Order: sequence, then structure tokens, then C-alpha cells
Amino acid sequence: MKLNVGGIDRIARIAIGLVLIGLTLTGNIGLWGWLGLVPLATGAIGWCPPYAILGFNTCSMKK
Repeated sequence: MKLNVGGIDRIARIAIGLVLIGLTLTGNIGLWGWLGLVPLATGAIGWCPPYAILGFNTCSMKK
């Protein structure tokens, strides 16, 4: 499993995931907020299955 999620992308995914989960826990949004687990997980591990399928890669190039 090769990393395909770069630094800024990872930070954004983790932040969005935490915000969605937090809003769900406080009752501001419904149960769909638990979908925040998906960006949180992909940001934490640095690999996104749809990126792999579509050939996207936001990691910086190593020379």
C-alpha cells in the first residue's frame, strides 16, 4: 500500500473528520456526521482507495 495522500490533504481530511464527528456528538447534525470517520481514517493512514483507483496522488515527489 503506497501513500497517496500528501501533507496538506492529510491535515484537511483529519480536521474535517474531527469537525463532523464533534458536530455529531454535540447533536448539531444527524447521524450522517459519523461519515467523518472516513476522512479521519484516510488522513491518519495516508492512503485513500478512490485516489488509488483513479490514479491521484497528492504526496510530494521524491527525487
